[in-house]
Amino acid sequence: MVTARTAGATSGAPRTARARPALAVLAGAALLAGAPLSDAAEEKAAAAPAKVVVLSFDGAVTPAISDYLVRGMRRAADGGAALVVVQMDTPGGLDTSMRDIIKQILASTVPVAVFVGPSGARAASAGTYILYASHFAAMAPATNLGAATPVAIGIGGARPGGDKGEEADEKAEETKDGKKEAKKDGAKDKDAKEKAPAPQDTLSRKQIHDASAYIRGLAQLRGRNAEWAERAVREAVSLSAKEALEQKVIDIVATDVADLIAKLDGRKVTVQGVERTLALRGAATEFVHPDWRTELLAVITNPSVALILMMIGIYGLFFEFSNPGFVLPGVVGAISLLLGLFALQLLPVNYAGLALMLLGLAFMVAEAFLPSFGALGIGGVVAFVFGGLMLIDTDMPGFGVPVAFIVTLGVVSALLMFAIVGLAIRARSRPVLAGREEIAGSAGVVVDDFAGEGWVRTRGELWRAVSVVPLAKGERVRVKGTKGLVLEVEPEQHATQGEKT
Repeated sequence: MVTARTAGATSGAPRTARARPALAVLAGAALLAGAPLSDAAEEKAAAAPAKVVVLSFDGAVTPAISDYLVRGMRRAADGGAALVVVQMDTPGGLDTSMRDIIKQILASTVPVAVFVGPSGARAASAGTYILYASHFAAMAPATNLGAATPVAIGIGGARPGGDKGEEADEKAEETKDGKKEAKKDGAKDKDAKEKAPAPQDTLSRKQIHDASAYIRGLAQLRGRNAEWAERAVREAVSLSAKEALEQKVIDIVATDVADLIAKLDGRKVTVQGVERTLALRGAATEFVHPDWRTELLAVITNPSVALILMMIGIYGLFFEFSNPGFVLPGVVGAISLLLGLFALQLLPVNYAGLALMLLGLAFMVAEAFLPSFGALGIGGVVAFVFGGLMLIDTDMPGFGVPVAFIVTLGVVSALLMFAIVGLAIRARSRPVLAGREEIAGSAGVVVDDFAGEGWVRTRGELWRAVSVVPLAKGERVRVKGTKGLVLEVEPEQHATQGEKT
């Protein structure tokens, strides 16, 4: 037994020794076979051309443009793009929309190059902030940027520093005698104003300080000229493309997008704390244009269109509540009202103006139901017009509601309401054509013999009736009146005799 075990162990050893080289050969063959595949995959991935996504807009920075750019940058990041180029030509826009775009640029995992183009374009006001926030700032020849001072908010906004001090200085310069004294007085007035500024001056100062701090922070983040950025906010200065490059406000001057991509190839950039080198040689360029959602937002966020949608919504619901069962006015009114409210919440709305407009509409609607002899209607038109003038809380070009449009809309609303009042008065003066009041005096026929209470047919309907005299089947009767749903009838001949008497 012991010998057999020893022999078995001795004979099994050579088999294991022979198996080890075979396994090693198989493993080596597998590694050799896998190596070319992995190298080929890496070469294929390296050979795949980079993708550059180009977003472009021409016009004011609006909620629609903000939505378009933010979604475009996110899709570019999800699609593995190597670079996003934002080509713009803008006079400025809304502060909230501008900040949404800048937040997305700062949070982007893909480098963003903002290009002011084509030649003749500009990046004024909000466009300057967006340019400063980008990883690469570029401009085409014959373009300009700057004038980034915040626009006064509200009606009759005063300029920072006040106007009276400037007027005093101008008068002092015009006066030949006593120039020094006048200038000193003007300087004293100006110093007094700076110490005790008016409320509107304080608001303007706050806006300018906030804006200058914001753009200075962007300049420091991207290593650009922070001093000129503050001047663009405080003094509303502008620069051409060549001057911007010399003063280190921008990084590149390029003729077009293709030239910009070629000049960015091989440049280093830090994105989310990670430094990378752009490899854009032979990159595929994908132009992403605004889709239906952006177009819809652009239409409904026009203040005039938003106002019309609100009016259609209010009128539609009013007619539906006045005449239940029409359905279409209610459906159209509800959809229009929701779209109008959605648009207004995206716009800088003065809620006092909106409240005045709603109050005016309420007065005009009340004119149709209350005998105010036009007082409510006229007051409603006045409130509506003043509310429309105050509705949009910015002086930014393209975001105001024209005065002529507001007045026309108010007059049309008043005429419509007065027409409804006229129709209501006319309807009240007409005789009753249906109901309990109209059935009195109508003729009928007895259905079965009855004494006291039975059934009669009148106007094609079967009614329960009562009579003080017995009635026979087929006898003609006339309705004297009603008690609830029971008719009081009498023989027709009795009614005729009564009339003759």
